[in-house]
Order: sequence, then C-alpha cells, then structure tokens
Amino acid sequence: MGKIKDRKPDRGQIVKPHESKLVSDEDRRPKFSLRLLQQSHCVSCCTKEEKAALAEKMQTLSALPWKEIRKQDRHGLGYEKIASSSIRAGIPKEAKDKSIIAFRFSGMKPMVGFKEGATFYVLWLDRDFKLYKH
Repeated sequence: MGKIKDRKPDRGQIVKPHESKLVSDEDRRPKFSLRLLQQSHCVSCCTKEEKAALAEKMQTLSALPWKEIRKQDRHGLGYEKIASSSIRAGIPKEAKDKSIIAFRFSGMKPMVGFKEGATFYVLWLDRDFKLYKH
C-alpha cells in the first residue's frame, strides 16, 4: 500500500460562522420540564382528563413566546405569581430564590413552578387546591 501524501491547506478566504442575533428568553417559546415535579403533586395522581388537559396546555403554551404569554389573562393562557411564603409544601432547593408562578391546566387547577431561562419547571400540580391559599 502507498503512503498518503500530506496535503498543504488550500489558500483562500477565511470563513467565519454566522453570528446569529441573540434571542432573549422573552422571545423564545417555553419548554416544559417535569424533572423537579414533586411526588405529592405529580402526574400519576391525575385523572386521564387532567393528564390530557396538562398535555394540551403545554402544547398550546409552547406555540407562544414568553412575551405573549405574559400579556395573557392569568386564568387563561397567562400565569400568576405566587408568594413563596404561601406555599404549603417544601420548596425544592432548585426553586429557592426563584419567582413561583402558576398556570391553569385543567379548568382552574394550577400547574405551579418556576421559570429559568425559557424553561418552565413544573413543581406541583395542585389538583385539590391545597398547595396555597387561592
């Protein structure tokens, strides 16, 4: 077998990768994470209808950027802020010092968690309205 000859690099124009415009988190569409969902308020506790409503709500919200969601009614596609001091469950360390917010997912039942970047981390599904004072 013959040797592979070393090849000298071609000379030419230096090509740099395109610098995309930085997109703010408010312009991004939300991603949803169930990684931190607390066992006492989780999906397995939900009925089939509630599970379907949760999936539909996440799909609907995923089509809108955060800046549009922020403009929506808190009982519609929007959300409301919940004071951490009003939560009647242990707050995971990942959520400490974060703003707690709630979306409605099945009628008026809240899906409660926090936003980090463009991701919403669901911590609790408050099916029985006992997580905080409503």
